[in-house]
Amino acid sequence: MKLGRVIGTVTPAVVYAGLEGAPLLLIQGLDKRCRSAGSPFVATDPTRMAGPGELIYYESSREAALAMDPWFVPVDAAVIGIVDDLRLLEDET
Repeated sequence: MKLGRVIGTVTPAVVYAGLEGAPLLLIQGLDKRCRSAGSPFVATDPTRMAGPGELIYYESSREAALAMDPWFVPVDAAVIGIVDDLRLLEDET
């Protein structure tokens, strides 16, 4: 799973069968220190709970398609959950 932050929403003109009712969110991928990593991308939200500004974890590829109901709709990324707290334990070397 990967970390991201919801930075916006997407409103499609046409909705693919199987994606009705699933929000599309604009996500900024993050590294382990919550710094931007890569370009923003669109992800579907099968949890239907994430909103702008929230820290989320997501899956991509086949795993994203499996998160949807029904399975294997054409998605590249899917929100799996919302992160309540993130603590990074520093290496003591």
